[in-house]
Formats: sequence, C-alpha cells, structure tokens
Amino acid sequence: MKPELMEVLCCPMCRGDLTLAARERNGEEIVSGELTCPKCQIVYPIEDGIPNLLPPEERD
Repeated sequence: MKPELMEVLCCPMCRGDLTLAARERNGEEIVSGELTCPKCQIVYPIEDGIPNLLPPEERD
C-alpha cells in the first residue's frame, strides 16, 4: 500500500479518518500493518500491501 492512499481512505463503517501503524515496509510501500478508526475502534489489517477494509464480521 502506498502511503498516499491515506489521503483518500476512510473507515467504511463511519467514514471517519484512519490512523496508520506500519509494521513492515519495502521502500516507501507499506507491506504489513494496521489501519485503525479512532472513532469506531475497528482495526483493519494490511497484508501483502493490501488493506482489508471489510467489516470484522465479514473477514475470514
């Protein structure tokens, strides 16, 4: 995931801003980490550079 995506991403549940916690980077690209909605307290994982913005109950 490119950090520039943070400008357009929002929480799919409440449309609030997300905070980024990157665990692994490859150059500027974020390979793994988490996006968190401070308003909803929902955590969205980033795996293999792809943010999973599905609601928690719909994830595998």
